[in-house]
Amino acid sequence: MTTQTLSAPEVYQGQFGEFTITQSDRIGVIIYRAGLMVAALSFAIGSALVLLNNNPTVVTVLTPLYACFSLALGVSLFTIHIYMASVHRMLQVFWAIGSISSALLVLFNSQPLAITVYNQPLTLFGVGFIFVALTGIYFKEAFCFNRLETKVLTLTVPLLLLGHLVGIVPTQGESILLGIWATLFLVFALRKTVQAIPADIGDKSVFTYLKEQRLAKV
Repeated sequence: MTTQTLSAPEVYQGQFGEFTITQSDRIGVIIYRAGLMVAALSFAIGSALVLLNNNPTVVTVLTPLYACFSLALGVSLFTIHIYMASVHRMLQVFWAIGSISSALLVLFNSQPLAITVYNQPLTLFGVGFIFVALTGIYFKEAFCFNRLETKVLTLTVPLLLLGHLVGIVPTQGESILLGIWATLFLVFALRKTVQAIPADIGDKSVFTYLKEQRLAKV
């Protein structure tokens, strides 16, 4: 008779007590990172087509790439671990506003989405919210893990978008910033694949404590 011993889950000591990491927690992190990778690849491919290809017809390919980027980012935003629930929901709302604005522009505008946004910078007041949500992820990762690429991205994204909105960044400067963005986004996503999974889950005792505090106020 063979006796099988199942190893007990590792117990971590958190700020407000002990906790364990479940298989569901791990799957959530994997989905979060997969979403980031798909978003980064979609963004990098689209950026490369813009920067390295002089054929104007490539703009028609950018819309499906952007849709893939948006959906993947949404998946990551719904599986990311952020201690403050209000901030988490706010980033999700920003993503929704940006995605809906983008969809409306595609449906009710005859030009490709990229051309519309580039020629009409004011559309960033709608579409730009999706990049605000993405910058929120960069900031969170920079704050939690002190990653150089996310620190640079936290500054690069608003500099490019706000610079285009008010027209203070020359075309060559925008190309350089876009190249930096696409490259570092890919570096960020690749580095996440080799990071220990528990680090992305964080201190679950904090989540429990904050949840109990919210319930106590009801």
